[in-house]
Amino acid sequence: MAGFTTAQIRNVVFLGHSGSGKTSIADSMFHLAGETTRLGSVTGGTSDSDFEPEEQRRQSSVTTAILPSPWKNTKINVLDAPGYADFAGEMLSALRVADAAVLVISAPSGVEVGALQAWERLEESSLPRMVAINKLDRENTDFNQVVEEISEAFGRKCVPIQIPNGVEAAFTAVGSLISDSALQEGDGADLFERLVEAIAETDDELAEKYLEGESLTPEELISGLRSGVASGEIVPVLATAALEEVGVSELMDAIVDLLPSPADVDPVDIPDDAVANLVFKTSADPFVGKLSYFRVYGAPFTGNSEFYNVNKDESERVGQVSAPKGKETENTDEVVTGDIGVISRLDVTGTGDTLTDKAEPVTLDGIDMPEPFYALAVTPKTQADLDKMSDSLSRLGEEDPSLHISRDPVTAESIIRGLGDVHVEIGVERVERKFGVALETSLPRIAYMETIGGSARVEYRHKKQSGGHGQYGHVVIELNPLTRGDGFVFDSKVVGGNVPREYIPAVEKGVVKSMEEGPVAGFPVVDVGVTLVDGSSHSVDSSGMAFEIAGGFALRQGIPQAHPVLLEPVMHLRIFAPDDLTGDIISDLNTKRAQIQGMNPAANRHTIIEADAPLAMVQRYATDLRAITAGRASFEATFARYGEVPQQEMDKVVQQYKKEEVAVT
Repeated sequence: MAGFTTAQIRNVVFLGHSGSGKTSIADSMFHLAGETTRLGSVTGGTSDSDFEPEEQRRQSSVTTAILPSPWKNTKINVLDAPGYADFAGEMLSALRVADAAVLVISAPSGVEVGALQAWERLEESSLPRMVAINKLDRENTDFNQVVEEISEAFGRKCVPIQIPNGVEAAFTAVGSLISDSALQEGDGADLFERLVEAIAETDDELAEKYLEGESLTPEELISGLRSGVASGEIVPVLATAALEEVGVSELMDAIVDLLPSPADVDPVDIPDDAVANLVFKTSADPFVGKLSYFRVYGAPFTGNSEFYNVNKDESERVGQVSAPKGKETENTDEVVTGDIGVISRLDVTGTGDTLTDKAEPVTLDGIDMPEPFYALAVTPKTQADLDKMSDSLSRLGEEDPSLHISRDPVTAESIIRGLGDVHVEIGVERVERKFGVALETSLPRIAYMETIGGSARVEYRHKKQSGGHGQYGHVVIELNPLTRGDGFVFDSKVVGGNVPREYIPAVEKGVVKSMEEGPVAGFPVVDVGVTLVDGSSHSVDSSGMAFEIAGGFALRQGIPQAHPVLLEPVMHLRIFAPDDLTGDIISDLNTKRAQIQGMNPAANRHTIIEADAPLAMVQRYATDLRAITAGRASFEATFARYGEVPQQEMDKVVQQYKKEEVAVT
C-alpha cells in the first residue's frame, strides 16, 4: 500500500454509541477497498476490526483498530474506536491523531448517550466531521425522523447530502442531492433546499447568488460544501446499511471528496522537516512483543534508525517499520508525513511519547486520559502467578494507560483502576491470555481514615524495671481536631525541662508511629493536633525509646476520649442520563447516602446529575447504573474529599473490620 502522498491520506476516526455499527461500516470499507476477500462479521467473529478475543466474545470493540482502505487513489486510514464508555481512553487516543471523524448513528435507536458524548469530544477538538445513519434497512426506521433527531441534538448545521431510495428492507441504494436533479425536485426537494441554504451561508458570493434566486452549480455546491465541512459550519449526513454494504461506497466517496488530508490541516506548530512522531497506541503482543503505533507529523519516518524519546530523555533504536492493517502489519520502507505506522520492541517508549531528533528535539502534545474510578483488588492464584504478577500488571498499564496500576498504602492491596467494571475485568482477562498470569479479583477494602471530633488531655507513664537500667518516660499530651486535610501538627509547650529537650523528638516519633494504625479500627489517623504539655523524666532510666513508647501509647489512649470519628472517601458523580430516567437514578442514589448537588439540562432531552456519594456505596455503581437504565446512561466519578461516617455506619464498619482481623488471625 505504498505510494500515497500526504495529500492522498485521510485519517478518519469512527465514533458513536456502542452497537451503532461503526465496526460493520469499517469492515465493509475494508472489503470494498479490496483489502480482504470476504466481508468481516462482528457477530460471526470474523471482523477485520474486532479481532481481539475479548472483542469477539463480547461482539463489541474494546480497542481502536486501524483499517487502511484505499479508495479513489486515496488511502483512508479508518480508526475504529470503541463506543462503550469503559474504553474512552482508546477513543481519545484515536481522536488525538485523526484529522476528521464520522459519527455513526443507529437508525433504530436514534441519538444515544454515546453519540452525545462523542459529539462533545468532537466539539472540543474542532474536528471536521460527517454523520452516517446506519442500519436503515432494519424495521421501524425512518431516515427523515432520525435526521430531525440529529438536528435537534447537534444543530441545524447537520444537513443530509443524500437520501435513501426506500425504507427498511426496500433500502438498496442512496441518491445524491447534489448530482441527482430528479431528487432535487422530487422527494428530496425540501432537503435539497436546506442543503443549498447551508452551503450558501458559508460564502458571501454564494449567498448573494442564492438570495438573488440564481441556482448554484454542482461544482459550486461541492466546493462550498467542502469549505463548510472544513470550517465546521456544515456536517453532512449520509445513509448506510453496512451489513448489506449499501451506501458505504458513497460514504467513502464523501470521505475522499469532503474531509481534509493531513496536508490541509496544521495540527501542530513544528519547524519544516523536523522529526516529530507521536505514539498514540501501545499493544502487547505475546508473539512479537510490544507494538507501538505512531503518526508522523514531521519528516517521513524510516526504519533502522535511531530516534530520541523526548519524554523519557532516552534514545530508541528502531528496526523494521510497518503499516498497520487490522490485526496484521505490512512491512514498508517509509511512513510519509501524515500517515500511520507501527514499530515493535521499543524499550522505554509509551503511549503519548514523542520520537524526535536529539539535535533538534520537538515535543508533541500527549493524550489526556480520563481519570479511572472503578477499582478491583487483584491477588495471584498461585505462587507462579505471584512471581510474574508485578511485571504483567506493568505491561498491562503500558498497553492501556487509562488503566492505573497501584498498591494502596493504607490497605496494602494491589489495585487495578479503570473506567468501569468491564474495562477492569477485560484487563484482568488480558493479563492471563497474553502473559499467562491468573489473577483473582475482589472489591478493594475502603481506605478509611480515623480522626477526632473533640479534645482530650491524656497522661501516660511508661515504667519498666527488669534489672540494670530500667525504662521511664512520662508524658502529658493534649489532642485537638484540625481542619480536614491539615494532616498532623505536633507542638511542645513543656516548661521547666520536665521533659528534657532531647527526648521531645522521640515523643513526636512515637505519636507519628501510632498514627499509622488508629485505635478505632486500625486505619491511619489524620487531622489531629498533638501538643506535649508536661511530663517527667528519670536521670538514669529515661531514654529516647522510653519516651517514644510513652508518646505512642498516650495517643492511642487519647483518641477514644476525644470523640473518635471514622472518615470515608467521598466520590463526585457526574451522571449523563435521559430525562425520563432521572427519577429512577435519584431514587437509587438516595439509597446510597448520596447528596444531590445539582441537575442541569443537556442536549437531546438528557440531564446531567451531579452528586456526592461515599465510595463504599458506589464501588459497583457502573453495574447498578447499567441495570437501572438498561445502558442508556453513563457516568464519571472523581475523588471529592474525605467525609465523616455516620455513627450507625461507623459501628458497622468497625465490627466488620474486627471480624476480618479475627478471621485472619
